[in-house]
Amino acid sequence: MANEPVRIIGLDPGLRRTGWGVIVAEGARLRWVAHGVVTPSETAPFAERLLHLLEQVGAVCAEHGCDEAAVEEVFVNVNPSSTLKLGHARAAVMLAPARAGLPVAEYSPNLIKKAVVGAGHADKSQIAFMVRRLLPTAGEVKADAADALAVAITHAQLRKRSLLEAMHRGAA
Repeated sequence: MANEPVRIIGLDPGLRRTGWGVIVAEGARLRWVAHGVVTPSETAPFAERLLHLLEQVGAVCAEHGCDEAAVEEVFVNVNPSSTLKLGHARAAVMLAPARAGLPVAEYSPNLIKKAVVGAGHADKSQIAFMVRRLLPTAGEVKADAADALAVAITHAQLRKRSLLEAMHRGAA
């Protein structure tokens, strides 16, 4: 059903800091549940940092009873090595909800900015401002978690549109 509450975790992957945010979408209403940042030790071996991301994001999904997940797509960096490492972190972050049986959607940074702020080239302060407006009970949210909540908000908006389109196709 389109109006049943769904718990969505939004994820902003990073090797040093992975933001996460959980919301409940019920019809057009959004409600903040929790947010935070997973920070693997920068001195740990690469594989251990990835394992930390996988385990911690999985724990967050379980703790908050998430139904669906949404992840920000990687943008191509100037440094190929950094882009590759970010891709590894993103894979670990995506595998956590997938391992828990959650569907995982992916959204480009520009689509997220457009969905939340209305402009595809918004900056981090504009995203944080709109997240505070859309989820006032979240309080003050740092950049990584604000980005993750923006991913969750984007998924809530786009999944609602997809459900409506599917209902219209079914009725036709």
